[in-house]
Amino acid sequence: MSKVLGVMKYHKESIIEDHVYISNGKNLSIGKFVHINENVFIQGASIGNYVMIAPGVSILNSSHIVDDIDTPMIKQGELQGVNPIINDDVWIGRGAIILPGITIGQGAIIGAGAVVTKDVRPYSIVGGVPATLIRYRKN
Repeated sequence: MSKVLGVMKYHKESIIEDHVYISNGKNLSIGKFVHINENVFIQGASIGNYVMIAPGVSILNSSHIVDDIDTPMIKQGELQGVNPIINDDVWIGRGAIILPGITIGQGAIIGAGAVVTKDVRPYSIVGGVPATLIRYRKN
């Protein structure tokens, strides 16, 4: 993938499993020693080093505009290219959804099935819908 799309730094221990869907390579950068499991959907993101992404994760960088109740949502357009930032040493659990523009701090853990709607502080563990703080990994 690093040679084909130019989105990833080469590292001999980086792993990209089968059935990873990248919407637009222009909106994606991936660091070194990254493991991305199968059935992951990435619209766009800045992904740091030493990141683990479990199966079935969705990382989004666009959403529909829905502010005007007098205009059908389908006609309001989309916000596009609002990349999430996933810092170094992050673990994103199975089936989690990362919404556009979110920043996930270094060393954070995103629980399986979480929907991340707000920024995640470094070294925190979050889970649920919407994702909330469970605890910190260190004092």
